Amino acid sequence: MAGTTSSLGGGPAGSPSAGPRIGAGPMTKGNATSVVGMQWGDEGKGKLVDLLSAEHDVVVRYNGGANAGHSVVIDGQRYALHLIPAGILSKGTLAVIANGVVLDPEALLKELDTLRSRGVDTSGLVISANAHVVMPYHKDEDAAREDTLRSGAGESPLTEIGTTRRGIGPAYADKVQRAAAVRARDLLRPELLRARIAQACRFKAPVLGKEPDVEAMVATATAWGQRLAPMIRETTYLIHDQLRAGKRVLFEGANGTLLDVDHGTFPYVTGSSTGTAGIATGAGVPPTILTSAIGVMKAYSTRVGSGPMPTELSGGIAHRIRERGREYGTTTGRPRRVGWLDVVALRYAAMINGVTSLSVMLLDVLAGFETLKVCTAYRLGDGTTTDRFVADGAELAGATPSYTEMPGFMEEIGAARSLPALPKPARAYLDFIQEKVGVPIGFVSIGPDREQTIIVGT
Repeated sequence: MAGTTSSLGGGPAGSPSAGPRIGAGPMTKGNATSVVGMQWGDEGKGKLVDLLSAEHDVVVRYNGGANAGHSVVIDGQRYALHLIPAGILSKGTLAVIANGVVLDPEALLKELDTLRSRGVDTSGLVISANAHVVMPYHKDEDAAREDTLRSGAGESPLTEIGTTRRGIGPAYADKVQRAAAVRARDLLRPELLRARIAQACRFKAPVLGKEPDVEAMVATATAWGQRLAPMIRETTYLIHDQLRAGKRVLFEGANGTLLDVDHGTFPYVTGSSTGTAGIATGAGVPPTILTSAIGVMKAYSTRVGSGPMPTELSGGIAHRIRERGREYGTTTGRPRRVGWLDVVALRYAAMINGVTSLSVMLLDVLAGFETLKVCTAYRLGDGTTTDRFVADGAELAGATPSYTEMPGFMEEIGAARSLPALPKPARAYLDFIQEKVGVPIGFVSIGPDREQTIIVGT
C-alpha cells in the first residue's frame, strides 16, 4: 500500500471542509458513489459520508429508519444522526431522505431541533413524499412482538430479534401489506390521513390487545405534517435531475450488509435492503448509475441485538475493545457485542455489493494488543470447513472461527497522517485485509475526528 498524506480541514459544522479530492480516479459528470456497511452496522459510515460530502452535491439516504445511528465528530464536537443524512453537516449539500426510508417524524423533528440549536443549517433537507411513516402503534407492535419472543424463548429455538423497538419492522410490513400504510404525502392530506390511520388502528387492535386512539393519532400526525410540509417533495425526479445536471450524488446506506433482510443472518436482520441493491428501489435510480461503491468496515467486529457472531469475544479483551471504541449504540446506548475481524463475512459483503474500495475504521482501537486474530474460515456443525459466509442465523450459530494470528502494535496511532507513519504491524494488518477481501483499501480511520483519516493514493 502506497504512502499518503491527508490535508483534511476540520471546520465547524455547516462549513465547507477543505481537503483533497477523494476516490479512485478523477471525478466525472454525474458521478454516483455509494457508502455501504459491510458488517452488522455501526461501522463508522457517518464519518466517511461526512468526509465525502464536501465534494458531493447531494447525499441520499435510501433505507432504514431511526433504528440507525451515525456519529460524526468535527473539531471535537460529536453529532449523532439517526434519520438525516450526514451530508447535512457540509454547507451547500442537498440532503435527501428517499422513499426507501421509514420516516419517524417525532425522531426527525427532535433531530432537526437539536441540529439547529447547534448552528447547523438544515435548509437543504428534502423528504420523499413516498417515504412511509413510522406511527406510534408501530413501536407498540414492535415491542409486543419482541416481548412475545422473549417470553417463549424456553419453548422455541428462536429468541427475540433484538430490535431497537423503534417500529421499523412493523412499518415496513405495513408498507408491503399496503392497506393501512401512511406515507409522508398523506400527512398533508387530512381526510385520507384519517382514513388510513383508522384502518391501521383496526388492524393493530388484535396484536396490541386494544384499538389505538384514532383521534390522538390523527392530531399527532397532522401536527407533524404542518412542520414537515416545506420539506416533503417528489425526490425520484429530483435525484435524476441532479444526475442529469452533472451533480455528484452520494448514496448513504444505513445498518450493515449482514443485517440485510434478504442477504443477512435471517431472521436476526433489519427490515430493509441495506446493501447497494437497495439503492435502486430505495431511491428510484437504476443500478447502473453507480460508478463506485465504498465498503465501510471496522478493524474488528461488532453487533447489537440477537443473532450469531462467530468471532464474538468476552471478558477483558471484549471490555477493552468496547471501551476504547466507545461501542455503545448511537440510537439505544446498548453495549455492542465485540469480536475479532471476520474476513469471511467481509468477502461476502464485498461480493454482493460490488465494492470497489474499502474504508477501514477504528484501527486505533486495536493499539496495545500484542496479538491480533482474524477469522479466515468457519468450522461448521457438521464438521466441514468453509471460507464462504453462511447467510442463515440458525446455521451460522453452529459455526466456530478458524483464526490466523498476527503481531499486534503497541503504539497509539491517532496522530498518523500517512500509511508510512503507522507501525509496521498495523500496515501488515491492513495488507492482510486487502489481500483476503480482494478489494483495495481507500481510507483508514485512526481516530474519531474528520482529520484523523488517511486517504490512500493522494
